[in-house]
Amino acid sequence: MNKNNIHPINDRLISKTEKEKLLGHRGAVFWLYGLSGSGKSTLVVDMEKRLSEQNTHSVVLDGDNIRSGLNSDLGFSDADRKENIRRVSEVARLFALNGVIVLVSLITPFRELRSLAKSIIGENSFHEIFIKASFATCKSRDVKGLYAKATSGKVDQFTGQESKFEEPSNDCFVIDSEKETLQESGDKLFQYILQSISLTK
Repeated sequence: MNKNNIHPINDRLISKTEKEKLLGHRGAVFWLYGLSGSGKSTLVVDMEKRLSEQNTHSVVLDGDNIRSGLNSDLGFSDADRKENIRRVSEVARLFALNGVIVLVSLITPFRELRSLAKSIIGENSFHEIFIKASFATCKSRDVKGLYAKATSGKVDQFTGQESKFEEPSNDCFVIDSEKETLQESGDKLFQYILQSISLTK
């Protein structure tokens, strides 16, 4: 592909700031990551509902939903995981540029991948949120039956087992789903989101 033949029209579109004024809030990406079963999807579903109850529209980009459609051609090798994150980041960025609140739920196991997402989305719009829960706790929950499958060898490159998971080394927002109730985690995260999207911030 010859990039000289591509002519983006971004400079002719309504600005992000104007779109945010129209919607009454900042466009932002809240990137929830952690082990399978840590509570990411449960929290984004809760956040979407809470925002809707305040007449605020949001978009959910959930890992399983994305892999059943947009990224159905990708596997779980390191290269495919990276491409998965890149595509989702580009989609999330487009929504945020249009003033939309984006709730992302992806395992995102490597620090390199989280840095990639941040570099694509932009530091001012990207909010990194670690949903903390140990492998043992997530295995005991096993809400999707994946841990049982992984133990019996039916899931390749399972995160936390054959494929590593790197906890954050930076000062990101942390939800400890192992120690907090769902209500406590939800209240904490929702307040963080409201503060982050406020135009008066």
